Amino acid sequence: MQEQENRNEEKKTKILLSIITILLVIIVMIAIFYVRSTHPRTQAKKEATEIAKEYAQLTTVDNFYWFTRKETYFSVTGKNAEGENLVVIIPEKDGDVTVLNQKDGVEEGQIRQIMETDYQENNIQKISLGLYDGKPTWEVVIKDKDGLLSYYLLSFEKAEEIMVIKNV
Repeated sequence: MQEQENRNEEKKTKILLSIITILLVIIVMIAIFYVRSTHPRTQAKKEATEIAKEYAQLTTVDNFYWFTRKETYFSVTGKNAEGENLVVIIPEKDGDVTVLNQKDGVEEGQIRQIMETDYQENNIQKISLGLYDGKPTWEVVIKDKDGLLSYYLLSFEKAEEIMVIKNV
């Protein structure tokens, strides 16, 4: 009888260890997938930050944006040693780095407020900053209740509408 109980205990222990092993394998696989899927963004942010510090002498970095329209741009906002809020727009491929003073344009928070107030859009998926036709432009991606996406391009200077693509 005692031997039967010992075998049952061993069986339960083996099952429990198997379950724990499977869960650990699943957790490790999820972690590896997450790290690999975020690596390009992490790498782009690191490189853009280095370039922004070099070109605009940024001492702090507040935001990083990945803008893709006709071309891809990485943008960084932050402050320089004089305390000026700057925007640095970096082309993915060869091209000139654009440095702007934030006070000459509209900030992300203002864009969010404009979208919620003027456009009655509150399901904002993404806001990014880059160049469109050579001009600093905010891109706002909205997802509606049916899961359709709309893209709004607004000028950096005055948040004027440049283009709207709805229900993609």
